[in-house]
Amino acid sequence: MLKRSNSILLILALSVLLVLSACGQSATSSTAMESNTSTAEQTTDSASAAEPATTDEGETVTYQSDAGEVQVPKTPNRIVDLTSFTTGYFVALDVPVVGALSGAMGNKYIKDQLTSQGTTDLGELPTAEQLVSLKPDLIIAYTGTEGLDQLSQIAPVVQIQYGKLNYKDLMLELGKLTNREDAAKAWITNWEAQINELKPKVQAAVGDRTVSILNPYAKGLYVFGHNYGRGGEILYGEFGFKAPAKAQAEAIDSGTGFASISMEVLPEYAGDIIFTSPWSGDTSDASVVYSNTLWENLPAVKAGHVFQLDKTSDTYNDPITLEGQLKFISESLLSVK
Repeated sequence: MLKRSNSILLILALSVLLVLSACGQSATSSTAMESNTSTAEQTTDSASAAEPATTDEGETVTYQSDAGEVQVPKTPNRIVDLTSFTTGYFVALDVPVVGALSGAMGNKYIKDQLTSQGTTDLGELPTAEQLVSLKPDLIIAYTGTEGLDQLSQIAPVVQIQYGKLNYKDLMLELGKLTNREDAAKAWITNWEAQINELKPKVQAAVGDRTVSILNPYAKGLYVFGHNYGRGGEILYGEFGFKAPAKAQAEAIDSGTGFASISMEVLPEYAGDIIFTSPWSGDTSDASVVYSNTLWENLPAVKAGHVFQLDKTSDTYNDPITLEGQLKFISESLLSVK
């Protein structure tokens, strides 16, 4: 999957995690973890073998996750997020995240907040020792990753199906999960107020021109739609712009959110205004596309209506990232002549 490339890494990580976790449980049942244990490590090992952690008050509630019901703390205060793409929701809700993957930690829109609250960078391959040492009271992970049920020996695990909910509904759902529903509703109210103020201005600037989101990659280009980050939720969802007919049909109206095309058909998918960035999923040289005569002769390129997205941070579509994208997109569109 395009946007869940980090989930592939997570699968690899968990194959290691399960072995280490099993070893940790066995050692805890006798005395402590073998090899260089300390008093602190013994404490965290014991916690991993105990009942799922709760809040200080011990209150738990039943939460309906995308993988079934799970008992979770009523107000979680030590979340480990193994998805990257939901981390920004917890930042927006002011929920403490004690551990997150490198993708989220490197997202320019939320990295300062994560750093200031002392969030641990779990890298791309988190280990059992890392997770146990953080003493989480809740772990967030994607559904469908083999072995995730084993994580419940460390803390309750809520599994999320990527893309099942749009960002507003997911914000409300995570607000419910973290006992911050009022904060979730307040964010949506404020967001919609910003959209209502900016929408008529950008629509007047753009007029009936089409808009494309294009990412060069090793085998051609990805055409992105309304639900894969990169500003699509704003451009096509909130502002209601249209893509060229083929891009509209294949990446948006189809509901898939993206399409892969060859260089030869690029002009049919390129809008009057283009938002673009190199693809972060491989190491291909984007100049192969950007220096190609087909690209250079696009009307949007000739008119100076091409705007560069951040190839890593703008792949996200959490509330904090969306706020940053809204500023960039609005300023870009208002500059169009």
